[in-house]
Amino acid sequence: MAYVNGNLALQPKRKPQQQEVIRETKKVVVKRKSLPMQEKLLYLFTVIVCVIVAGVILSRYAQIYEMNLQIKQMNADYQTMNVELEELKRQVEMLSSPERIREMAESQGMVSSMDNGITVKKDNDGLSTAMRE
Repeated sequence: MAYVNGNLALQPKRKPQQQEVIRETKKVVVKRKSLPMQEKLLYLFTVIVCVIVAGVILSRYAQIYEMNLQIKQMNADYQTMNVELEELKRQVEMLSSPERIREMAESQGMVSSMDNGITVKKDNDGLSTAMRE
């Protein structure tokens, strides 16, 4: 046995006249009842609805982010196409200049006759003028 309070011989004697009064007290123990099944289901459905609403909101934000990304990509494509369009317009102006066309025609052996206009061969028998000034 453990040596806790010392030797019994050293303990002071108790007076026999003093009697401890024992009071009986009743303690009320409150036992919590578990939640009823209906309330548990209500909480469960509330949590499920909150999760569904949060999921819908997150999916909408994801769609908005994706649309913004597509808009940025389309704007970038639009800018590059505008640059290409300007380059092609310059090429068209350069290639459609009358001096260049005349040089190309002369290099291929075509002769221009300004007095009669352009003559086109109709069928096998005759020539007709397509344009006159």
